[in-house]
Amino acid sequence: MASDERFVFIVEWYDAAASLIRTYNLAYYPKDKTIEMVDLKTKKLFLKRCEYPSIQLNDLYIGAIATVHSRQLKIVDYADLFTRKHFESSKEKTFAMIKPDCYQHIGKIIDIIEHSGFVIGNIRMAKMSLANAEEFYAEHKGKPFFTNLTNFICSDFVVGMELVGEEAIARWRKLIGPTNCEVARKEAPNSIRAIFGTEGVKNACHGSDSPGSASREIEFFFGEKTKLKPTAFLTNCTSCVIKPHIVMEANVGKIVDKILSEGFEIS
Repeated sequence: MASDERFVFIVEWYDAAASLIRTYNLAYYPKDKTIEMVDLKTKKLFLKRCEYPSIQLNDLYIGAIATVHSRQLKIVDYADLFTRKHFESSKEKTFAMIKPDCYQHIGKIIDIIEHSGFVIGNIRMAKMSLANAEEFYAEHKGKPFFTNLTNFICSDFVVGMELVGEEAIARWRKLIGPTNCEVARKEAPNSIRAIFGTEGVKNACHGSDSPGSASREIEFFFGEKTKLKPTAFLTNCTSCVIKPHIVMEANVGKIVDKILSEGFEIS
């Protein structure tokens, strides 16, 4: 690795006081884990190069939020060709969904994801309406299993995730295993569907099958125009915050599994 190698991203920060979105170049130097920021409007140095160990290379990808001195910076694009070439080959995105039949296994599945080299870029719980489910699975309309699938998906909570990593689409598909759970138990006994799936449409998880599908499904779940509604009950409840060191140590799944095993419901 060259001593002066750096990766540069375009980031946005919403300045609430001025009601403005301010745009910067955020440069990251892998060798010494330092960062530097330049204001794109004034072309002036905004943050002098300094050590910032809480930001790691794995934290940097399009759509991620990097917190620098209490400012939440959204990474919106690559700032140069070198950065684009490096990250587009190593930071592919896919969409993963835990289906209603695996509500009690959410923590265990997240734990598998965390220890399989993926970064969870975004995650949310949702309760789809039938219309939501039919839109999400529109490509399967007319197939024999479409009605059973859409009715099942809207029967209870699902958990959607944006997964980031090298060859994320293919690796996640391999990790969840064949669509048919019986086939999965024979051909891929260690896959998620083999372990947690039951039968038919109750096969534990969904995974995007192509870059186009991944982009559409991520936008459907996390985009600004999403039709999915929040699931929080906000009654007879408490708040749980999983702290950053747990995320960095890849122990989120274990925490979630403990919560569910103690009889709590996550809303």
